[in-house]
Amino acid sequence: MSGMTSILSRSLALACLLAATAACEPETAWSQPSVADDTGASVAGEHAEPEAEEALVGGDEQSVEISPIVIEGRAEKQIGVAGSASEGAVGQEELGSRPALRTAEVLEVIPGFVATQHSGSGKANQYFVRGFNLDHGSDFSARVNGVPVNLPTHAHGQGYLDLNFVIPELVRVVRFRKGPYFAEAGDFSSAGAADIEMFEELARGIFETGVGEDGFARLLLADSYEIAGGDLLLGGEVQAYDGPWKRDENLARYNALMRYTYRDGNRGARLDAAAYRASWDATDQVPLRAVRDGRLSRLGLVDPTDGGNTERYTLSGSMWRDGARSRTHAQVYGVYYALDLFSNFTYFLEDQDLGDQFHQRDRRGIFGGELRHDRFGDLWSLTHETSVGLTLRHDHIPTVALARTTRRDHVGGIREDDVDETALGLWAHTTISLTPWLRALLGLRGDGYRFGVDAGLRDNAGEEIDGMISPKAGLVLGPWKGVELYGNAGMGFHSNDARGTTIRVDPVVAGCLDEDGDPVSDYAPGDCFDADGNRVRQVDPLVRSRGAELGVRSETLPGLFTSLSLWWLELDSELVFVGDAGNTEAGLPSRRLGLEWANFYRPIESLSLDLDVSYTDAEFTSVGSRASEIPGAIPLVIAAGIHGDIWRGLFAGLRLRYLGEYPLIEDDSQRSGPTTLVNLRAGYRSADRSWSLAVDVLNLFDSRDRDIAYFYASRLPGEPDEGVQDIHFHPVEPRTVRVWLRFPF
Repeated sequence: MSGMTSILSRSLALACLLAATAACEPETAWSQPSVADDTGASVAGEHAEPEAEEALVGGDEQSVEISPIVIEGRAEKQIGVAGSASEGAVGQEELGSRPALRTAEVLEVIPGFVATQHSGSGKANQYFVRGFNLDHGSDFSARVNGVPVNLPTHAHGQGYLDLNFVIPELVRVVRFRKGPYFAEAGDFSSAGAADIEMFEELARGIFETGVGEDGFARLLLADSYEIAGGDLLLGGEVQAYDGPWKRDENLARYNALMRYTYRDGNRGARLDAAAYRASWDATDQVPLRAVRDGRLSRLGLVDPTDGGNTERYTLSGSMWRDGARSRTHAQVYGVYYALDLFSNFTYFLEDQDLGDQFHQRDRRGIFGGELRHDRFGDLWSLTHETSVGLTLRHDHIPTVALARTTRRDHVGGIREDDVDETALGLWAHTTISLTPWLRALLGLRGDGYRFGVDAGLRDNAGEEIDGMISPKAGLVLGPWKGVELYGNAGMGFHSNDARGTTIRVDPVVAGCLDEDGDPVSDYAPGDCFDADGNRVRQVDPLVRSRGAELGVRSETLPGLFTSLSLWWLELDSELVFVGDAGNTEAGLPSRRLGLEWANFYRPIESLSLDLDVSYTDAEFTSVGSRASEIPGAIPLVIAAGIHGDIWRGLFAGLRLRYLGEYPLIEDDSQRSGPTTLVNLRAGYRSADRSWSLAVDVLNLFDSRDRDIAYFYASRLPGEPDEGVQDIHFHPVEPRTVRVWLRFPF
């Protein structure tokens, strides 16, 4: 552990330099600071309710009671608050107005963010943002109620991000940041990060039920109560869905949430508990050739036994205390997680008799916490806000396994490992107002990791220790008549699968082969080859990313909120989804350059419009120009919507999502066509907004485009032994209608 200790000691020393201003500031009054709410996220003091700033007496120190800020939608001022052009927050008002097919579409309020699916509804979604095919979360991080969701060293893919346990109607706010410019975000956040915070209490109880085509049925109950001087929120969701597929999906999903929040003057505490369980039968992507020649329907499947089940149970506790110019927040959490996933992407390529189905199995306990301290005030006549944080996370993964199966029956194991992964992070961030029109942002993050692998194959066992220092910086100029300019730069990272850091031999051949394919008994790491003649290589535990952004934000015109950002991002190694293996592997270095334009307009109180346009040029940087395209990197994403109250309780809204065509292979010889979807929501809401009846028409124009596509080799019965290189795709779901009824109780 000496290497890790050295890394963290250097991180601590550097972070303390940034935090020094908070420790030695004079005892002066503060004016309009940005403070932290009890989630640890920054909110603007200028938006606080006046009664929230009433001074209280706590001991010898005068303190300020800080009430939570209500964020209704994107129509919230960011001028003077945001540290970049691409960060923001969206509340339930906008979230609740959007018709959605999937739970993870709550993140599509983030400009340029897309959530799709290539398998069953119980599996984590496929995400796209800033030219990344994130697979299931490899370079975008998310937290729910302060608890990290991404899973490292996961059976299906590094950084696996499953948000199906979120109840969308109970989401109070989604806060997001793009790029590696902010010290609070660590692993998996090179492209961006999101914090999802649920409500603490409800104005009235919710009973909501929805029914629709293809066996869709959903029931939601939620209410809050005053108990023992605090607020108790209870919510539960049950959902069933068969889908439009030739084989019923048989989705059964159960969610439960409990939040108890207690406040006593300038102090508070919260206890969160959540439970989630789901099972489903999956229709995975299908080969284009078989659809074209009529062997398969576009809604059909090859292996009727794909699917899975998963569960997640979370317990979290937090406490906070507000001082006159500070807040201290502490949180601890524990998570139990399980997944059994059965997939078959190549059909009969590897085994012509039993097929290529494989079973990915994951069992883990996650334990961690965070300690954060925020200070704000004046130092030498300069207003500042400084935050220091310490994070600790340990993943105990007694089972992360891959096995061959047929019809979900075990055929033979490929590898099964017991992994322990520990991450310790220390960060500091300060914002200093140098002049009334110039703010400087400085941040530093230090991370240390220990990977311990007890492998099924003894040669692949081992321990790795690594660390990384990530500096961040930014400037904000303005505001001038409602306009601010931003410049940001920083370094970040993502971790690699722990098993890849200690691997020496190919688990498929269970040994070491030389270049001629002959067994080798005496070897060193890097000397071994797999059955296909590829060298078995260890990966770096942590991979560096570097990024920068220039942006502008305008709130000059009444009701119009617009931002424009030009950004750049490089990774030393791209995490790439391998379709025929069903996992994520470390790949080549990459570079992305992009432009984002985000707009929200509310000309009158009852009407809102939004338009987000994101363009990205992405390429590998260590190969020739003819083979530098990044598969799955969508160059153009357009999202637009209109929502309004029509007359006497009637309301309606339309949403458009357009994905431009993108490369499926490095030489750009195979591409996926564009995808366009339009969703409609219309209904009636009572005058007191207590009950509503709504109809969603998803995929209004019955598009037959692709949700997602890949290019690789597979084999169907009767085809050549070597298989056929082909496009494999998952179609968008056909037009479907759902009816929703909500009323209080």
